[in-house]
Amino acid sequence: MDKVARRQVALWLLICSAMVFTILVVGGVTRLTHSGLSIVEWQPIVGVVPPLNREQWDETFEKYKKTPEYQQVNHQMTLDEFKGIFFWEYVHRVLGRLIGVVFLLPFLYFWWRHKLDPPLATKLLGIFVLGGLQGAMGWYMVKSGLVDDPRVSHYRLTAHLSLAFLLFASMFWVALGLLDERRRADDDRDLHALQRAGFWLAILVGYMAVTGGFVAGIRAGKAYNSFPLMNGHLLPPESFLIDPWYLNFFNNMALVQFDHRLGAWLLFLFVPWYCWKIWNAKIHATARRAATLLLLVLLAQLALGIGTLLLGVPVALGAAHQGGAMVVLAVLLWLNHTLRVQRTAGGSA
Repeated sequence: MDKVARRQVALWLLICSAMVFTILVVGGVTRLTHSGLSIVEWQPIVGVVPPLNREQWDETFEKYKKTPEYQQVNHQMTLDEFKGIFFWEYVHRVLGRLIGVVFLLPFLYFWWRHKLDPPLATKLLGIFVLGGLQGAMGWYMVKSGLVDDPRVSHYRLTAHLSLAFLLFASMFWVALGLLDERRRADDDRDLHALQRAGFWLAILVGYMAVTGGFVAGIRAGKAYNSFPLMNGHLLPPESFLIDPWYLNFFNNMALVQFDHRLGAWLLFLFVPWYCWKIWNAKIHATARRAATLLLLVLLAQLALGIGTLLLGVPVALGAAHQGGAMVVLAVLLWLNHTLRVQRTAGGSA
């Protein structure tokens, strides 16, 4: 695979990654504005066209009126108010379809022009399947809120969110590999240690995404709006009220929020240490720059999280915080990749 083709494929994957980031933020707004149940049907093709006249809007609104959310929560909603929540769910779904098209068509083109090596083609096919699973999980999530309880299952919401992070990470990591093929020598123990630490930090960011999904799913961010303590407690006394005990980790607002805070504290402690180790290691200057950026975006993300909590999860801050998590993941993936492809050096650029 020649250098030009590698860069073309990498650019395409980076564009797809940016689109996944965009749909993540839009998904956050959709959730925070309670718009996710406004479209009650899954129509992958005809659903691209929104209602175009009053008759079509009335028909769509009548379908929504049959849902538990309208009957139990929004029974006084007007058509104009319905259009407001419809907009965000519609944009979210159209973006999902657009990502599928932007991924599939160039993939077929690159494959037809023999620009993809078999191992790369296999990886890309796996990413496409993952994207399809993500879309299916989105509808499976919405269906859970159209039956009896006007809320989607927080388990399905967390799975939907986690798949988005996995999809983004897969595309972004493959793109990074296409942009830089260099490999380091395998006998540097210090570099191995930094790589292992970077891997576990990535797992910790994944843990933050998962716990954040549960926080969003049960709206735990609306409770314990104080910092650094949770209404005067490190761990609220009601954290294990649910029986059996293990369900508290998924259904108890106190423990779910505590778990998310715990991950934030661990990142706050370990990322500066990790960056300090990189700054003082004999490695390429790019890795040190990536470490600096990681520390900066993490501090911004922590500030966003605290502000979102203290202000009771306003829409703008909540969506920004959700997007910030993916920015932290992207910078950490870049740093991890840099540590794997750059040869040890005296810090030359």
